[in-house]
Amino acid sequence: MPRITVLPHPELCPEGTAFDAREGITLCSALLENGVEIEHACDQSLACTTCHVIVREGFAATGELDEREEDLLDRAWGLTSVSRLSCQVRLNDAPLTIELPRYTINHAREKNG
Repeated sequence: MPRITVLPHPELCPEGTAFDAREGITLCSALLENGVEIEHACDQSLACTTCHVIVREGFAATGELDEREEDLLDRAWGLTSVSRLSCQVRLNDAPLTIELPRYTINHAREKNG
């Protein structure tokens, strides 16, 4: 089981968190299953950038980016050389430390509740 560490984010995870996730699921699904309400406007169909994360540790274990993901990431706010769309990262046994960008380009974001 990979250990996922999420660095503090002022809205989504103010204290930061860490959890063990199931191998084989997407990073986006693991975050949602563990109470980190990351945006995922396209329902993980590789059609937006709202689930963008910055992989601070373990980037090499996230696999190869395909051309579609690279094209979408070009539109992400706060893009870095270690950015990924969390819906495209399949978890293996490698631990990851991620940062959630402060903003997304989802101008139609709605608050739950």
